[in-house]
Amino acid sequence: MCSLDFSWFNSGHFVDVIEWIGTFAFAISGIRLAAKKDFDLFGAYVVGLLTAIGGGTIRDLLLQTNPFWMSNSRYMICTAVALLFVILFRKHIVKLNITFFIFDTIGLALFTVVGIEKTLGFGHPFWVAAIMGTITGVAGGVLRDICIAEIPLIFRKEIYASSCLLGCLCYYICNYIGISLVANQLLTSFVIILSRVIAVKNGIGLPKLKSESD
Repeated sequence: MCSLDFSWFNSGHFVDVIEWIGTFAFAISGIRLAAKKDFDLFGAYVVGLLTAIGGGTIRDLLLQTNPFWMSNSRYMICTAVALLFVILFRKHIVKLNITFFIFDTIGLALFTVVGIEKTLGFGHPFWVAAIMGTITGVAGGVLRDICIAEIPLIFRKEIYASSCLLGCLCYYICNYIGISLVANQLLTSFVIILSRVIAVKNGIGLPKLKSESD
């Protein structure tokens, strides 16, 4: 019987790769929306950086540890590269709404995994890791939307935080049955991305809270 072998991955290095890709993806999602709102370069950089590090910063403060970006400048550099990327390809990126969805979903998935991993590394139970993973995934987007004067995506009809929680459930199940760490990370990311794609494509969302006048 054929089985997947991910032993050639170093899990520590793989988490670093996840953080790089997640930072780049989230930064582009923030910069792209800032460009659509006619922000200047500095403003676009700040929005992109806030999108990329906001969730992880809140997570680390709750875990009572120094925010992750304070010990490594790569997140600042990665955001600058994302800004350059948007400048070079802005005609294509700004015009295509799908690009925001793609980069935002990738960042959401990868940062949720990073949040789970870091929280478990601090010895917290999995239910705490699920909350921290979700915060890591969604909080940067909330701060981004507030900065550009939009209703945060998490509060609108799209499946957003729910995808993170579904990914957390996948991570727990995979860990419980003994799937390798890297395979677990990949599967969890895939579940989050797939659930968002299916939900948005089919208009699936949580029911709205109706007021008394409705």
